[in-house]
Amino acid sequence: MNIVVPIKLVPDLVEEIVIDESEASLDTSWVRLITNEPDEHSIEQALLVKESVGGTVTVVALDVEGADDVLYTAAAKGADRLIKLTGNHVTELNNYALSRILANVIKTFRPELILTGVGAHNDLDGPVGSQLAEQLGMPYVGYVAGVKASADSAVVRKEYPGGLVAEMVVTLPAVLGVQAAEKPPRYCPISRVRQAMKTANIEEMPAAEPESVDGAIVVRMSKPDTGERAEMLEGDIEQVADRLIEILRHIDVL
Repeated sequence: MNIVVPIKLVPDLVEEIVIDESEASLDTSWVRLITNEPDEHSIEQALLVKESVGGTVTVVALDVEGADDVLYTAAAKGADRLIKLTGNHVTELNNYALSRILANVIKTFRPELILTGVGAHNDLDGPVGSQLAEQLGMPYVGYVAGVKASADSAVVRKEYPGGLVAEMVVTLPAVLGVQAAEKPPRYCPISRVRQAMKTANIEEMPAAEPESVDGAIVVRMSKPDTGERAEMLEGDIEQVADRLIEILRHIDVL
């Protein structure tokens, strides 16, 4: 089975986020980029499908800081082909433009299954997976938590609030937005990553510039204003209710 996994690198939220001088985007010149967590699960789910039914796993990433390390790590885990999309514009793409670029590249691979993270914490204009499916004319299922694939279809597991689970049969080729793989992403020691750096090959492909700019346009960013300390409401139920009403009236909510 031919499986393709497009991944995003996103700012590490552990570090402080800095707004650049334009006030319309983040300063990514120094911030550490990491693999989007749902995309980590997409890679793991792709490897599980490969181990179950055979095939190849192709991982596609944009040419941004840290992309080589992420791709070599995927190879160390078991990915067969590594693709890096190059171009000066790839660091400034929104998801509309990204889905078009990915579609133009991925369709040349003729995949049976495309697995991508269900979302990312820096998505402003919808997840990539559903837009990619639209561009490729393929069915899409999101919030996937397990995949059992066969030659021409896949049984997709979805989990809902309240412990409900659904299984859907999807005709391939298809795009799946993975929320969680059937197993946690496998650990890969640094020694195997270093070995992959010596043996694996990253193929560079130029990413065509998008013909148009759609989606949300950020006009201005700012950090949240620092507020005063919270007021703890004390007393019995009636006293707390009276004080709450007083506060709401003061801020013109009531």
